[in-house]
Amino acid sequence: MTHPPRPPADASDSRSAYWFLRGMLASLQVPGLVLIVTFVGFGGLLHDLGFPVGAGILSTVLVWALPAQVILIGGLAAGSSLPALALAVCLSGVRLLPMVVSLMPLMRGPRPSLWRELVCAHFVAVTLWVEGFRLLPKVDVAGRPAFAVGLGLGLSLLSAFGTAIGFFLSHMLPGPLAVALLLLTPISFTILLVRNARHTVDWLAIGFGTAIIPLAADAPGGLDLFWAGVGGGTLAFLIDRYRPGRAS
Repeated sequence: MTHPPRPPADASDSRSAYWFLRGMLASLQVPGLVLIVTFVGFGGLLHDLGFPVGAGILSTVLVWALPAQVILIGGLAAGSSLPALALAVCLSGVRLLPMVVSLMPLMRGPRPSLWRELVCAHFVAVTLWVEGFRLLPKVDVAGRPAFAVGLGLGLSLLSAFGTAIGFFLSHMLPGPLAVALLLLTPISFTILLVRNARHTVDWLAIGFGTAIIPLAADAPGGLDLFWAGVGGGTLAFLIDRYRPGRAS
């Protein structure tokens, strides 16, 4: 994959544009392609529920969390009240808070900026969280906010593209296949976690999180992933921190 030419070291605006474009290009790798296919399934769901494609694409850009989008679209189709739907979508989004907190130190850059951090935080979802830990350490510290925004924007645009494809080609997709495509993101997420695991604490977190998921499956508000992630990560940290023989 070709990269835009690197700008001079003293051109801050050019550097930001350079890293933004690098982030956009990074979104075209395998995880971004998986998102396209996943959101094809979401687009098919929109068509089957009779939901306008424009509103569905807008939900992809603004909500940017597939479980919350499914809750929103399904609730609207079922005639649920708007306050109840808003609460359900907010509770579903709580699972992303630990991801934002853990990734923000890498996205922040050398000089804190509230508006820039808010933009970066908006794009944090499962795919960007995993790819951020893999790619951001390789980026110049000053260019990390621009790279994160470029990566997040690229992933969201790919998802919006997949949503439109799924909606207009839904008559060609069998219903079970459209639903099955929605599972590609969690499957891809699991594969990326295993691929990026480097230390003992990483493997402990994956193991504990996997063990906790069945126990948290019926958690109210759809917080099963939140409890599995926070619980598994906390247990992994404590065991790795206090295990015998760990170097201080």
